[in-house]
Amino acid sequence: MKNNKKEGKKNKDKNINNQEKTNIIKDKKKIYKEKLQKREKRINKHKDKGIYENNESIILDKHNKNLNIEVTSKNKKRINRAKVITVFILIIAVIIYISASVYNLIINPTDTVVVKEGRISSEETVIGYIIREETVIKGENYKNGMVQIKNEGEKVANGDPIFRYYTSGEEELKKKIADLDIKIQEAMEENNENLFSPDTKLLDTQIEERLSNVYDINDIQKINEYKKDISEYITKKAKIAGDLSPSGSYLKKLIDERSGYENELNSGAEYINATSSGIVSYRIDGLEEILNPSDFSKINKEFLDSLNLKNGQIISSSSEGGKIVNNFISYIACTSKSEDASNAKIGDKVKIRLPSTKEVEGKVEYIIQEANGENTIIFSITEGIDELLSYRKTSFDIIWWDAEGYKVPNSSIITENDLNYVIRTRAGYLDKVLVKIKKKTDSYSVVTNYSTSELKDLNIDKNVSTSIILYDELILKPTESQIKSVT
Repeated sequence: MKNNKKEGKKNKDKNINNQEKTNIIKDKKKIYKEKLQKREKRINKHKDKGIYENNESIILDKHNKNLNIEVTSKNKKRINRAKVITVFILIIAVIIYISASVYNLIINPTDTVVVKEGRISSEETVIGYIIREETVIKGENYKNGMVQIKNEGEKVANGDPIFRYYTSGEEELKKKIADLDIKIQEAMEENNENLFSPDTKLLDTQIEERLSNVYDINDIQKINEYKKDISEYITKKAKIAGDLSPSGSYLKKLIDERSGYENELNSGAEYINATSSGIVSYRIDGLEEILNPSDFSKINKEFLDSLNLKNGQIISSSSEGGKIVNNFISYIACTSKSEDASNAKIGDKVKIRLPSTKEVEGKVEYIIQEANGENTIIFSITEGIDELLSYRKTSFDIIWWDAEGYKVPNSSIITENDLNYVIRTRAGYLDKVLVKIKKKTDSYSVVTNYSTSELKDLNIDKNVSTSIILYDELILKPTESQIKSVT
């Protein structure tokens, strides 16, 4: 029962709401009709009809303008769309043209080539073993450690001191000398006016010059030399100052004490001198007596492989001794089975490109023919020897030959009766030209012209041209019809 009452109440409320909405709509319609009637009366009462017409015309003009604007914007959109379509079509056309050109160039490449200056060569990269004439030098006190007097790679004469070994108690003596140097310098500064002489003034000038030189150079060897000179100048200045000072003075006592320590240091040192002239090296690997130029006949592929050396490995410096290397000649042994190596003869000249990329002249000194068709060749070099001191086994390039001149593709050369020709084109006219091949690789040849005397001996056809020049245009791949047209 309660539910039925609630539903009846809801339906009653709904009917009331619908009735209110209907009444509101009727009121709005009535108000709208009244407004329209008032407007009609106002128009009819208006005496000046021209005002109404003007207002109507203004409204029409605005309407027309709006229509014109709409038409113009539509036209502009159409024009812009047409432009975009046109540009798009042009871009597509250009892309198609370029693609077709590239395709034709790949499928049908240009059939002519221009004669230009060029260089061709036959090169080969091999692994080489360094063979040197070298003498190891070692003193009695080698276990004490050593001080290098000459730098790695420095040239020395026979009898020059190369290095020396440390003496017992050397570090303590050096410390005492260094402490005395400080005390001597302080004493000299305190008595500078009383110790002035032309000799000390000259030494001061020399010290200043050496210091200036040290700041201006980057050469380690030179810097060490200047430092040594400065130390000697300071020592001389101290001795002069000691001589000028009164006998028994504090300064002279310091200098005499320093001289005593210095004599003790030098008397116990073992100096090692060069046994011959050459280049100094401290890189000792134990192969100095094995890889030497006394007997090339034993240096074959099997022998070199048995050394078990790593390619490019740097030889470490020794702290026990040094060696003197012949700086006039050195040797490189390698094994190759290339055509150039097979055709090599003793005495042939080649170029060797060292690991530093420096090119030096090489000469074939010895050839051993191996069982598997390979050849072990020993080259001699007279330059760049110091650059190879760090290596015993390293890679390098052999430039068997190189040639410069008119460089042309091999495809443009035709051979008839053991003579070589090219076909030249000028303004559509084909001409057969005799050429002389100097050197040839798989792809290119360097050609030149025959001399007058050579042409007489060849006795060639008078209709054949015998002179090729720079920038001549040649047929890249002459066809049979082109060859027949010039014969």
